[in-house]
Amino acid sequence: MENYPGVPSINGFDLAQAMLEQAESCGMETQLVETTALEQDGKAWLVRTAEGEYLARAVIVTAGADYNKLGVPGEERLTGRGVSYCATCDAAFFKGQHVAVVGGGDAAMDEGLFTTRHVDKISVIHRRDRLRASAILQERAFANSKMEFVWNTVVTEILGEEAVTGVRLRNRETGEDSSMDVAAVFIFIGQHPNTDFLRGLVPTDEGGHAVVNDWMETERPGLYVAGDARRNSARQVVSSAGDGATAAIAAEHYLSSNFAA
Repeated sequence: MENYPGVPSINGFDLAQAMLEQAESCGMETQLVETTALEQDGKAWLVRTAEGEYLARAVIVTAGADYNKLGVPGEERLTGRGVSYCATCDAAFFKGQHVAVVGGGDAAMDEGLFTTRHVDKISVIHRRDRLRASAILQERAFANSKMEFVWNTVVTEILGEEAVTGVRLRNRETGEDSSMDVAAVFIFIGQHPNTDFLRGLVPTDEGGHAVVNDWMETERPGLYVAGDARRNSARQVVSSAGDGATAAIAAEHYLSSNFAA
């Protein structure tokens, strides 16, 4: 990671581990179990997991979101070795090289334009014959000399042994197969929040992100959702950390007001 304030460069896992150790040093207890359901039980919350149940007076959901995957050979194996879902995080590693961006929406154009600051050439691979991005982003992308567009085409395989060396492509109109040498593949075909266990419990947007107010509060007292799982998240580690702090402050106020000793 290159964009966390005060930390010039750090592996994402190492940053998360440091955060965990700091929180545990202040008394936080950690249980690494999968949450399967969340139910309101009077003024309390019942958290069901794969290994037991927990009863809480307040719950902060920070389940995050997963990037939609292409599901092609080489993608999972080469993730972190040229396959990326965050150009803001990884574009600088491919300075002066040729990379591919997969997608045609706002995220693909926004991240693609950011990537042009570092690379020599970007091939935007899109399954349709036109972009879905906003007009202003399309205008900027088409005006950028570093961006070329490969229309009506899908990636069928990501090539490379230790790192990405190229992609195998298929034209959806002609059925013709081809290959392209690239040093990285940035995939932006959407995200899905990990909020299945919240369905029917709180309002969500069309993408499944929980609707919260400025204090990360849902419409259910004592239930908060922060980070990528909430609507209108900036989807950055720094903003998620801020969301978590906001939710924790709101939860503390809720507990002190409703469960005074």
